[in-house]
Formats: sequence, C-alpha cells, structure tokens
Amino acid sequence: MSLGEPMSGDCIIEAGTVLCGILPDGTMSMRHDVGLRVAGGMIAQIGPLAAVGYGNDHLARFGSPDMIAMPGLVNSHHHFGITPLMQGVPFAPLELWLPQFRAMRQVDVRLDTLYSAIEMLESGTTTVQHINSGLAGAPESWMATADATLKAYTDIGMRAGFSFMIRDRNILTYDEDAKALATLPEAVRNWIAPKLDASNIPIADLMTFYRALRESWFDARPDHVRFNLAPANLHWCTDECLQTIFETARETDAQVHMHLLETERQSSFAHNTFGHSAVQHLKALECLGPNVTLGHGNWMSRADLDIVADCGCSMCHNASSGLRLGSGIAPVNEMRRRGIPIALGIDQSNIADDRDMTLEMKLVWALHRETGLWNDRPDAGAVLQMATEHGAKTVGFGGFTGRLEPGQQADIVLMDRRKIERPRMSARTPVAESVLHRGGRHAISQVFVGGRLVVDDGKVITIDREAVLAEIAERLKHPETEGETATWEAIDVLLPHLEVFHRKFTTTAGYRPYRYNAMADQE
Repeated sequence: MSLGEPMSGDCIIEAGTVLCGILPDGTMSMRHDVGLRVAGGMIAQIGPLAAVGYGNDHLARFGSPDMIAMPGLVNSHHHFGITPLMQGVPFAPLELWLPQFRAMRQVDVRLDTLYSAIEMLESGTTTVQHINSGLAGAPESWMATADATLKAYTDIGMRAGFSFMIRDRNILTYDEDAKALATLPEAVRNWIAPKLDASNIPIADLMTFYRALRESWFDARPDHVRFNLAPANLHWCTDECLQTIFETARETDAQVHMHLLETERQSSFAHNTFGHSAVQHLKALECLGPNVTLGHGNWMSRADLDIVADCGCSMCHNASSGLRLGSGIAPVNEMRRRGIPIALGIDQSNIADDRDMTLEMKLVWALHRETGLWNDRPDAGAVLQMATEHGAKTVGFGGFTGRLEPGQQADIVLMDRRKIERPRMSARTPVAESVLHRGGRHAISQVFVGGRLVVDDGKVITIDREAVLAEIAERLKHPETEGETATWEAIDVLLPHLEVFHRKFTTTAGYRPYRYNAMADQE
C-alpha cells in the first residue's frame, strides 16, 4: 500500500448488541439490533437497520444479529515483536532482564512490527502506543527505523502512536555508567563501552529528529499516526533532559509516555537521590500534566497518587509485566478512587507471551478484586473502558476513537455471540461481563479500522500474514553466528558484575511480601 491510498471505508455494519462506551455513572451504554453506518471512516449513524440502510443499498454490508460490536482495543504500551522469551532470554527482575536484550538476534524492523501487529489485530487491538526501545548510531538509521515501523502499521491497517525511549545517563545500573564500567573485566568493558557511546546522543539532536519525523509523517496520515515523546525513566534522564523533552511536548502539543516507579529499586533511587519520591520530583520540574501518561506506577504511594490526580495525568497499567518480572502490582483501585484515567498496556508481552489484549483484560479484572465484601472493584465495563477510551487518550486519539457513537472513528470489533455464549448464556448476564469473561480471540469474527475491514474470520487480510510468519521463521532458524555466541558469552560475564552492583544499592534484604508494594505497610 502506498501512502496515498485510502485507509477508511464506507459501509454498514449490523450488530445485535453494540457496546458504545461507559456513561458518566459508570454503566455501559448499549444499543440493540442496530446498524452502524460508516462514512469517510467515521460512524455517521447508529439506528434501526432499515433506517440506516435506507437509500444506502450501494454500501457494503457486514455483520449480523449474532454479532456484538465493541470499540477497537488499545495497547497503550508496546515495544517490539519477537519476544525475549522466544529469543532465549528467561524472565528475571527487570534490572537483570534488560541487559540480556543486547544478545537478542536483530530482526528486520518491518517484519518484527508486523508480527506483533498481527497478534494485536487478531485479538481486537486496533491502536497501539509503539515505544521504540531507543535510538543509536547515525541519524539516517533513526529515520529508516521509524519509517519501517510506521509503514508496517500503515500496511496492516492499525493506528499507531510512535515514540522512542530517551536516556542520557545510568544506562547499565542506577549509578553513573563510568563506575559500573570500571568494575568490569577489560574484555567485557571493551565490548559494551562502544554500545553505550553509540546511544549517547545529545538531547537537542533527538528533539530535532522528533520534529522532522513528525513533519514527514503527520500530514500524510493525520488520522492514523501520532508522534509522542518517551523519556525512559527518572533514573535514566537528567533534569535538563526531562525539561527539554517536556518543553518540546508543549510546543508540539504531544503526549508524553514515561516509565515510572516500575520497580522498588526505582523508588529507592528517587528517595536516595532527591530526598523525595519520583512523582514529587517530576512535579517540582513541572513535568506533570494532562498530556502525561505514567507507565507502570507499581511503587506509587497514596501521596504520589494524590499528586498524579491533581495534575490530571493518566496511568498505564501493565499487569502481566509486573507479575512476570516480579516488579509488583500497580494500586489500580487507589488510582480509580482518585479518578485517575487508567489505560492498559501489554508491555513486551502478556502472561501467554503474546499480545492478546482480551487475555490481559481478564488478568486486570481478576488481579484487582482484593479481599473483602464491600470493595470498590473495577467491573467488566471499567476494564473495557481502560482498554478502549482511556487507552485512546494516552496514545493521542482521545475524542477521536475509543467509543462507538456518531462522530467517532469506526474502529470496531465484532465478536460472535454464539461462540461467547455456547451452549447457553442467561439473559440476566450483562453483555459486558460475558464479553470480558468468555470473549476472546476465538470469538472475534471481524475487525474494522476506520470502517476498513482488516480482520475477517479471525485472520488479518491486509497483508500476507503467512508469508510474514514464514519469513520470520526462516530468518530465526539459522544457528548462532560466532558473533552472536560471543555476545551471549559477554552477557554471561556481565550479569554477575551487575548483580554485585545492584546488591550494593538494594535497600531491602531478603523476601518482600507480595502486596501492593509502596502501600503494603500503610493503613
């Protein structure tokens, strides 16, 4: 597909039930036995099928009375396609997991992007916040990487927010890289030092690139791409770096997505370095506001959440990531009590090591039940709102997509009610509950983005999915090269030294109760 080809369709979509979105009172707005007329990629009309279809016999028709229509899902925190587990990297605490990424085999950017995009679309995700892991090398390679990524999303038919993680310090540990390098054997130091140098790019140069990328793509795809900024984390960014990023965000009206307080060690870093929490530090720097989404937030205190709510920030909850890496459980119920909008992200992959948001939603619902008879827990509708409307806002598509109502983009997932309710579902069961708990990839019939059919009979149809998967398999099946083996050997030498470094700066020894992290000991 060329950039000049249309990405929206005009059609009529029939559904027995439409989950339109959450109302201000927290209930799900629904329509029954209706048609949705799509014009120019936008929902133009929802009403009785006969009325919607009147005078529109020329329009393509999809769906049936057996379909449940819901807004396309949003993966609000995503990095890359082929997962670390697939590449031989076992799960470990974040600080000892990320360094091993350097040994993973490089996959063609387009193929890698398409791989996870296939998984997302076929499980109902129509929009993604793509956070490139970080730029290195020459500026021309940055543009090639961004172009390949965005072209892949364009070809497959997804909406995407694009950003790249920005760091200017403490890449190896939570202390100066020079100190960590000094502890390493010479061979490993000589191996990794040039890699750190390659990623040491002046922040002004990155902001210049961000503006150029935005200018080159946004006018061509204003409905399908957003360009956001991603300061990697507080321990990875100096104050000067953060202030430059946020000034650029204000000037370009961009969303900012920042990893924050993912692990206990990150919380300790802020208190040890600044004498107060990471959230307090960002507030002091005037780096919090309605355009800011904080990813993870596992170790936020109640006082932190008060600040986040007061500043109008959103949170992105990455439930699978926190569990699989032992990072912790975000205090979602405390966030909801303060009215903080919460989006959902799958991060690198979910508990099934893929990008199925319908599975992630089930986990989120279950994880935040908490004990007690009278708890205010998120119901199915609340979780659906996190994965749709709230997610769209954090990516930069707020008010544009995320709900099914006239004036919104026609990003629509059709689930087959017969597959959800087989063999029989009581009429008393709320539809949103049945969709959350019994719906999933198996029940998805069709997916539309801007009214354009991108998934049919549960499979992506906009690209040759089998050819993509076959090419990836072909490229990854070859034995390790000598260089790849040498990289793994260097990582094996590096990790014990990093462990020593982290043990030195770990404030809590031994076992930590698996509760709500910073709130575990608070009333």
